[in-house]
Amino acid sequence: MPSLKALRSRIKSVKNTRQITKTMKMVAAAKVRRARTAVENARPYAAHLANILGNIAVGADNSAPLLLTGREQVKTVALVVCGSDRGLCGGLNSNLLKAATQWIETRKATGQTIKVVAVGRKIEAGMKSAYPELLQKSFTDMGRNVEFAHAQTIAQDMLEQFNTGDLDEVHLMSSQMLSMLTQQPIVHQLIPFAVAAKAEGEIVSAPEFEPSEDVVLEHLLPLNLNMQVFTALLESSASEQAARMTAMDAATRNAGEMIKKLSVQYNRSRQAAITKELIEIISGAEAL
Repeated sequence: MPSLKALRSRIKSVKNTRQITKTMKMVAAAKVRRARTAVENARPYAAHLANILGNIAVGADNSAPLLLTGREQVKTVALVVCGSDRGLCGGLNSNLLKAATQWIETRKATGQTIKVVAVGRKIEAGMKSAYPELLQKSFTDMGRNVEFAHAQTIAQDMLEQFNTGDLDEVHLMSSQMLSMLTQQPIVHQLIPFAVAAKAEGEIVSAPEFEPSEDVVLEHLLPLNLNMQVFTALLESSASEQAARMTAMDAATRNAGEMIKKLSVQYNRSRQAAITKELIEIISGAEAL
């Protein structure tokens, strides 16, 4: 049985840990509100931009930009996985790595060449462990303060490789914040532009271009690319803070329960020590 001194030391240590996790929960709660607001502001713009390009793509012909039509043969595919730089956020990164592993194995089974781009230190470490030969590049320190320039850096790098023929397709995987308690990995095609399926009976009007179709697409396609990556980074940031808040809340409750158990054990040990001393005193008095 541990000594009273050891129990007091452990109780003090757990109390300090509970204070840390409680503080981290409060910080994450403040950050997740800002991150969630940023995501909700970005979603309508990204969705409307994708809808405009979808209407344009319906009537596109062979003369349309390659970024819109894509290549006939898809041999080399890149997967951009957006995670977090820091841990203590529950199973957020492990779920992303698990989903990425399933996606990679499915694509490898079709004979395609896979390249992985990691966004976040935790994803980088996981990919180095699981697929070191597939990891092409890493981007870190982007989740703390998400900026549009970060998205432009990633998107421009992927676009250059697509234009040079090094990549035929690029897919983007990130965590979507469904609620404060639920974050789900999602993946969608980033390059070339993927046209969303239209509902049955939905009428799509033919767009009119001013000054010309080429000029409009030349501006909208890279903008959509940047916006999709930016939205994914915002979603990942919000999911990270929500997962951290949930994890720290659970850790705080667990620490409280542990303190209660240790306190009971400490009180029992202390009572046993007092009882033992009383017995020794009484026995000594009776001996006299």
